[in-house]
Amino acid sequence: MLKPVDYNERQHIGYRAGRAMPEESRRIWAEALARRAPERRPLNVLDLGSGTGRMTPMLAKTFGGQVWGVEPHDRMRAQAEADPHPANAAYLEGRAEAIPLAVGACDLVVMFLSLHHVADRAAAAREIRRVLAPGGRVLVRSQFSDRMQPVNWHVWFDGAHEAELKMFPTTAEVEVMFAAVGLERLALDVVRERYADTLADQAARLKTRSISTFEHLDEAAIEAGFRKLDEAVARDPDGGPIYGDGDLMTFG
Repeated sequence: MLKPVDYNERQHIGYRAGRAMPEESRRIWAEALARRAPERRPLNVLDLGSGTGRMTPMLAKTFGGQVWGVEPHDRMRAQAEADPHPANAAYLEGRAEAIPLAVGACDLVVMFLSLHHVADRAAAAREIRRVLAPGGRVLVRSQFSDRMQPVNWHVWFDGAHEAELKMFPTTAEVEVMFAAVGLERLALDVVRERYADTLADQAARLKTRSISTFEHLDEAAIEAGFRKLDEAVARDPDGGPIYGDGDLMTFG
């Protein structure tokens, strides 16, 4: 098992810049999430593992109800709180295994690239089920190790693909997790989004080390990877745009 990533230690430093979502991608994900959410509006939404709040304001705008961003790492949450956000968005200290909300408070629970950080999935499933209103939905945006293909930046960093195979659960593991609390898989969508405008832009983002995969790589491999990446950028700085696919699983 890989060690847990403590975002208070280092990851919070470059996260907001390194993981900023282009407006095109924000629109694509808003549409993808809305397609799988309950049809009624407004919806109260839990952004579980909200980090620096890159998704929370968009969820507030898209669904119109109260949105809670729940994040365990103080230094990540502080950045979200400091940024302008809608009046119907609030940030709370908590974690998937201990959600600070009432029974049935949420029509929609969104886990956007946060499930793989959850230590106790069984406890998290129980908590998610507790706060989910009747007829609610759970949307899990993740990578799944049984469906994972090497992404473009893995080619430069030895061990990156192997680390992510260990980081991310399989689809079956996630299905079992939610089946235990009476939630079944309703859909699995592949969402294509724009990661960066150019290769140079992607390199700048990667150098923030805001992708938690870097926490599981040898420092020598990271340094060698950035040298190879710099060489690729020198050859084709304007190469791009860079696109990638993300899985979105729906439970209800």
